[in-house]
Amino acid sequence: MKSILVLLVSLLFISCLSDTEKQTNTDYTVQNEKEIVDYIAANKLIAQKSSTGLYYVINEAGSGAQPTASSNVTVAYKGYYTNGTVFDQSNSSGITFPLQGVIKGWTEGIPYFKVGGSGMLLVPAHLGYGSSDSNGIPGGSVLVFDVKLISVN
Repeated sequence: MKSILVLLVSLLFISCLSDTEKQTNTDYTVQNEKEIVDYIAANKLIAQKSSTGLYYVINEAGSGAQPTASSNVTVAYKGYYTNGTVFDQSNSSGITFPLQGVIKGWTEGIPYFKVGGSGMLLVPAHLGYGSSDSNGIPGGSVLVFDVKLISVN
């Protein structure tokens, strides 16, 4: 009798783990794509899409150095959701960081700009924080960033 009870408790525990894993590994690709395309249309943006699903808008190409994915850069930015709610922003002098130490959408997207350039990155969840909540950002979120590349260090 005791072994049956242990078996039932074990099965219940395994079932709960599977549900948790399903919740944190949700694929938001189709939902994010629609949200981004709708945002681009509503805001009359001219955006390009990379092979990974990142959308970017170049307002000013810039004329200085162009970073690579392994560069350290200084960028001024504002991050917000497609509904306009701001979740983060730098001051006008920007912040300095290695591109390999940030979300994939930035590692890929910032090298589209040269120093002095500005524009927008529209980052689907799989290139942002994924399907899990992170630092107050809900899992599955599309992230929009207005960016200005100040320098490549």
